[in-house]
Amino acid sequence: MLKELSIHQFAIVENINLTFDQGFHVLTGETGAGKSILIDALGLVIGGRASSDFVRHGSQKAVIEASFDFPKDHPAIRLLSEWDIDMEDEYLLIRREIAVSGKSTCRVNGRMITLAMLKQLGSNLIQIHGQHEHTGLLQVEEHLAWLDQFGGKDLIHKRNEYQQLYQQYQEITKSITQLDLDQQEMERRIDMLQFQVAEIKDARLVAGEEETLLEEEKRLAGGEKLISRVSNAYQLMSGEGGGIAQLRRAVAYLQEVEDLDQIIQNTLENMEAATFQLEEAARDLDIYQDSLDFSPERLYEVQDRLHMIRQLQRKYGETTAEILDFQRKAEEELEQLLNVEENKDHLYIEQDKIRDQMRTTANELTSLRKQAASLLEVQVEAQLSDLMMGSSVFHVSFYPNQYQKETFTAYGLDHVEFQLSPGPGEPLRSLAKIASGGELSRIMLALKCIFSGRDQVNTLIFDEVDTGVSGRAAQAIAEKIATLAENNQVLCVTHLPQVACMADVHLYVSKEITEEKTSSGVIVLDKAGRIMELSRMLGGAELTARTKQHAAEMLFLANKVKAKQ
Repeated sequence: MLKELSIHQFAIVENINLTFDQGFHVLTGETGAGKSILIDALGLVIGGRASSDFVRHGSQKAVIEASFDFPKDHPAIRLLSEWDIDMEDEYLLIRREIAVSGKSTCRVNGRMITLAMLKQLGSNLIQIHGQHEHTGLLQVEEHLAWLDQFGGKDLIHKRNEYQQLYQQYQEITKSITQLDLDQQEMERRIDMLQFQVAEIKDARLVAGEEETLLEEEKRLAGGEKLISRVSNAYQLMSGEGGGIAQLRRAVAYLQEVEDLDQIIQNTLENMEAATFQLEEAARDLDIYQDSLDFSPERLYEVQDRLHMIRQLQRKYGETTAEILDFQRKAEEELEQLLNVEENKDHLYIEQDKIRDQMRTTANELTSLRKQAASLLEVQVEAQLSDLMMGSSVFHVSFYPNQYQKETFTAYGLDHVEFQLSPGPGEPLRSLAKIASGGELSRIMLALKCIFSGRDQVNTLIFDEVDTGVSGRAAQAIAEKIATLAENNQVLCVTHLPQVACMADVHLYVSKEITEEKTSSGVIVLDKAGRIMELSRMLGGAELTARTKQHAAEMLFLANKVKAKQ
C-alpha cells in the first residue's frame, strides 16, 4: 500500500508531500491544475519512461519518492530478496531522479536498480488505469491471461502441467532439427569430433597425473644438487668423526660418572635417545640416497609429457577432468551423428508421445477455461447491471486459429477474446471495436471488482476513467469504486461530483501563479472545504447557496450509501 509520496521540482510542481491510507482517495481541481501530473509522478515511481520535460523549468533535476508497506508474503518482498535488497519491517522506499539532461536513476531502499527491475517491482505495487489505458481490455492477447487468473488454482495448476509438456516437446523438436543438418556440415562435424576424441584418447590421460609429473619434474631438475646435498649430510652424520660418532663418545664419558650425580643420569638418558634418533635419520638418508637416480632422459620425458598435456588443456579444458569431460560429450555427439537416423526415429516416437499428452492436457485445460468463462460472464454482467449497463451481454469467445489446424502454443490450444453486445439486437463484437470510453471504464471497473483479492496489487489508480458518463451511470461508477476501496487503496482523478462525494479522503489540487512562476499545490479538504469544491464542480465558477446545499446533501447521502455497503 502506498504510504507517502514526495514530489520535488517536477513539471509545475515545486514541492508536494502527501500521505495516504487505506480507502478511497479522490483528486479534484480545475483543468490544468496538475491532477494528472501526480499520476504521472506515480507512473515514474513504478518504472514509467522519463523525460527532461518532467524537470521543472529552472531546476537541475526532478525527484519523486514513494514509500510502501505490505505483508510478509507480498511478491515484492520475494523480488527484493532475489536482488539482495534489505527490507526493514516490510517498508519500501523508491526514489526516482530525472536530470535536466533526461538521464534517470532509480533507487530502492538506497540501492540503485535498473529501469527494467523497477518496472518488474512496480507491477506488483500499483495499477494505473487511464481513459486510454484499460489494462489488457483492448489487447486480445491479454484476455487469456485474465481468464486464467480468474480460473484460480486448479486451472493454473493444469496450465503449469501443460507448459512442462510443451517445454519437453520444444526440446525434442529442437533436437530433431539439429539432426537434420546439412549432410556436408554433418560430415565435417563428424571428422572434427573423431579427431578430437582420438587426440584425447591417444594421450591416455590419468586423473592427477599432471600434479605427479610436476613434482617429478621439480625433483629431476634439481637432481645433481639433491644427490650432492644428501650425500654431504649423510657423511656429516655417519662418517668417521661425524656427528653420531662424536655423540657416542660423549655418551661413553658420561656413562663412567652417571652414578655420581642424578643430573648426569637425566642428561645421559636424553643423549642416548638423541643418539638413537640420529642413527634412524642416518639410515633413512642412506636408503634415500641409494634410491636417487638422476636421469636427464627421464627429465626430458616428463617435460615432453607435460607439454602435451598443456596443449590439450588449451584446446579442451583447463584440467584433466575437464578434458576427459569434453571427450565424453564429444563421443556422445559423435554417436548421435553416426546413428542419426536411428536417433531421429526414437525422437519422432517420443515427440508423438509428448504431443498426445499435450493434446489431452490442453483439452482438459480448455474445459477448465470454458467453465471459468461461463462463471466470469455471469459475474461481469451482474457488475455491469450495477453500473447501468444491464442490457449488455459479456461473452468470452473461444475461436480456432487462422488455419483451422491444431496449433500448440505455450498456453495451450485456446485463443479467447472478450466480446460485448451493448444492447438487444446488437451482435457480439470485440471490445476494441464497439466499446466507448465510458463503456470501457465501466467494464474495467466490473473486472477489477471481480478480480479484487485475487492478486496482491491493492493500490489502484483511476485517472479520469469516468469521462464520458453522467447521471445515474456516474453515480453507479462512484458507488462501485467506493466498494472496491473497501479492500483496496484507490486513488481517483475525477471531474464528477458524484464520484468525488463518495471518497474517504478528498485532495484538492490547485495552481498558483506568483512572480511569473506557475506552481501546483495539494491540500486535504475538511468537510467545509469538500462542500465548497463539490459546489464548484456542480455549478462552475459561481457558487450559490443552492449549489452549496446540494453539495452538502450529496455528502450526506454518500455517507449513508457507504454505511450500508
